[in-house]
Amino acid sequence: MSTEITLESNERLDDLLTHQLHIIQSREVFSFSMDAVLLARFAGVPPRGRILDLCTGNGVVPLLLTTRTKAIIDAVEIQPRLADMARRSIAWNKLDERIRIYEGDLRLFHEEVGHGAYDAVTVNPPYMPAGSGDRNENEHFAMARHEMNGSLDEIVAACSRLVRAGGRVSMVHRPSRLIEIVEAMRKWRLEPKRMRFVHPYVGAEANMVLIEAAKDGKPELRLLPPLIAYTHERNYTEEMMGIYYGNNNPGAREVSS
Repeated sequence: MSTEITLESNERLDDLLTHQLHIIQSREVFSFSMDAVLLARFAGVPPRGRILDLCTGNGVVPLLLTTRTKAIIDAVEIQPRLADMARRSIAWNKLDERIRIYEGDLRLFHEEVGHGAYDAVTVNPPYMPAGSGDRNENEHFAMARHEMNGSLDEIVAACSRLVRAGGRVSMVHRPSRLIEIVEAMRKWRLEPKRMRFVHPYVGAEANMVLIEAAKDGKPELRLLPPLIAYTHERNYTEEMMGIYYGNNNPGAREVSS
C-alpha cells in the first residue's frame, strides 16, 4: 500500500472479494451494490482496446472489469467527491495505467474524446426520474438515485455517441423501465442483443434487468436464463457466490476489438 494514498476520517476500505481488489467507500455517499457487480460480470467486453464506464460512482465497475480484460478503461463521474474516491481506489490497487477517471458531465464527454471512441460502454445509471422519491435525502444519494444530470434518453444517447459501430453498450436498470430503455436504445441506433432478468428469490418478480445492445446491430435478442440472487434461507445462491468471487461470469462474453 502506498503511503501517499490516505483515507478520510469518514471512509473505509472494503474488500471486493476477487483478485485482491479493494475500494474506498463512505456512508456519506452512495456505495456500490449488487447491480454494479452484476453489470461488471455481464457486460460484453473486448480482450483489449478501450472501454468506457459511465455513472461510475466510486469506480467499482472499472475495477472489476480489470479482472476480465486487458483493455484501457475510462470512467466518467459528475460528483467530485466520488470521482476523487475512485481515483484513490485505483491508485490503492496500483491500476493507474489501466483506469482513468474523468470528472464531468457524460452528456458532453464525446466533445473531449470524440464519437465512436470506445469498443464497449457500461452504465449503471440512476433508476428514478428527476423529481421523484424522497426530497430530504442528501445530495450525493439524490444524484445517484435520480436523473438529475441527464434523463434516461440522454444517457442512452451519450452511450451511442461514444461507442463505435458494432461495439457493445451494457446497462443495468429496473424492469419497470424496460420499455423506455428499449425505445431509447433503438432511437439511438443501439439494438438490444442480450437480456437477463435478476430475481431476489425463486418465484419473486424480477427487480433488476441486465441488457446489452450493439451499435447499428441487426434485430435479434437473446433472453438469457433468469439469475436468482438468494436462497429462501437468505444466503447467496451458488451462482451469486461465483459472481462475487469472480470465478463465474454468467452470460458474460467478450467482443472483438
